[in-house]
Amino acid sequence: MANATFLERPPRFLFFTGKGGVGKTSIACATAIRLAESGKRVLLVSTDPASNVGQVFGVTIGNRMTPLDAVPGLFALEINPQAAAQGYRDRIVGPVRGVLPDAVVKGIEEQLSGACTTEIAAFDEFTVLLTDSDLVAGYDHIVFDTAPTGHTIRLLQLPGAWNSFLETGKGDASCLGPLAGLEKQRAQYKAAVEALADAGRTRLILVARAQQATLREVARTHEELAAIGLTQQHLVINGILPPGEAEDDPLAAAIARRERAALAEIPESLRALPRDQVALKPFNLVGVDALRRLLTPESSLPTPIHEASQALDAPDLNSLVEHIAADGHGLVMLMGKGGVGKTTLAAAIAVALARRGLPVHLTTSDPAAHLAETLPDAPENLTMSRIDPRAETERYRVHVLETKGKDLDAQGRALLEEDLRSPCTEEIAVFQAFSRIIREAGRKFVVMDTAPTGHTLLLLDATGAYHREITRQMSTTNVHYTTPMMRLRDPKQTKALIVTLAETTPVLEAADLQADLERAGIEPWAWIVNQSLAAAHPRSPLLRQRAQNERARIEEIASQHAARYAVIALQEEEPVGTERLRALTERSADAAATRGKSKES
Repeated sequence: MANATFLERPPRFLFFTGKGGVGKTSIACATAIRLAESGKRVLLVSTDPASNVGQVFGVTIGNRMTPLDAVPGLFALEINPQAAAQGYRDRIVGPVRGVLPDAVVKGIEEQLSGACTTEIAAFDEFTVLLTDSDLVAGYDHIVFDTAPTGHTIRLLQLPGAWNSFLETGKGDASCLGPLAGLEKQRAQYKAAVEALADAGRTRLILVARAQQATLREVARTHEELAAIGLTQQHLVINGILPPGEAEDDPLAAAIARRERAALAEIPESLRALPRDQVALKPFNLVGVDALRRLLTPESSLPTPIHEASQALDAPDLNSLVEHIAADGHGLVMLMGKGGVGKTTLAAAIAVALARRGLPVHLTTSDPAAHLAETLPDAPENLTMSRIDPRAETERYRVHVLETKGKDLDAQGRALLEEDLRSPCTEEIAVFQAFSRIIREAGRKFVVMDTAPTGHTLLLLDATGAYHREITRQMSTTNVHYTTPMMRLRDPKQTKALIVTLAETTPVLEAADLQADLERAGIEPWAWIVNQSLAAAHPRSPLLRQRAQNERARIEEIASQHAARYAVIALQEEEPVGTERLRALTERSADAAATRGKSKES
């Protein structure tokens, strides 16, 4: 790892992107340190809403270029997306407040209230760093922790006729509202997108783990970015278990086998990318010394401490299932970042409820989810489905063209069709399918594996906007009504379960998700800590050390975040099929591991 390909002849801009828990922030920070210690002046920028760059370095950073004294030549900047979104809203709404009627101003604020605005505002903040040569003249390299998403860039590439399109009422409910104030900055955005697509100036580093689901996720990111011209990409597989750790530990040996299998079956679109592998480390990646060692060859690392293992005293998944089953019906939503195991846990809960004789519908809104692979042998009382974003979007597109587009002239229809190619159209279409699912939960259990957090928040934005519009329309009538959001806010009808890993970044991101849900009036019912080493009692010295590190995160969840929680041990065998999924709801983690092994034999 000493001669990482992603660090060879580095261009000025380096973007690190990846899901929560894959080590993206740590690798970005380690890269910035290495570049600075080679004599370069480096600016490290985080656009992650759950940024822990300041925590990693042990300093307060914030929205200003802050020198990191421990590493001469290294400066850091944290862009707060929520603050950026508020500033963005103020710039658009401020000039018209008191000029336009209050109802019109309120409508503009409504359009700017969602997650799309937050994404675009964060992009708005860091495009200056890509395009203002005077501002960044003193830096040789700028390292970004979290690259812009293809979703945001596609929005910025929509035609320039947004304002007139909105004013004539031809547009439908999509992301055009957040974009309406951007016309004056189109030249800056165009320059920023060109900089991102210029291989001489920009390199994208996709960070993943050697896990099939995570690699599928990063393959989609690669394809999405490549499709819009961002082709200079490298792949870093982080957290590979060193071979020696698997010699005397069945769990470690199983992890090593899974990693080898995942890498052997890596998605075709990733095979041609330059690739690096970073070994799993026994220590927490906090502080400059630890970050320096992240990209150090394994042979030069000290042997991890072989600490005594103590049994983890924590509730198991069965304790949550018992409470859920007592209600007889309702919506159970598994939420969280990609790669934390939501699909597996949704299937496990659905199986446990169905085996109690309860009717269950297991569904997913995650385009990456493969429920049929996780549960190929669904038990009695359980049906499965998938909200297919493409199919729902096409159904919605046809409906809008047949209704709103029916009387438009050729130019208006062309603009409407362009609007419907916005990625937010998919969110609206999926919302309509989501609403149908929510209604079904009034008579049976519906267990829903949701898309990763960002997409889910967009879905909730649409749900909230619909709720506010219906409430406004019905406020002068005596008609009883129930909106999907009202059902989501009712704990008797909906239980939101946040899934996370016992690691720093996933816990931060889960806490941020909880805050977003609470702002929407949805109180998460429980947290699930998945794939826990602390609950699995490994023998490998490295894994024992990491298990010890997990305990502080589990204690933090129990004491600061979760009303109730459960911890699930990392399994020796992938939890696929009814029997192994059942094992996840057994009271003993040891029994779960034993069942997995006996099934194989």
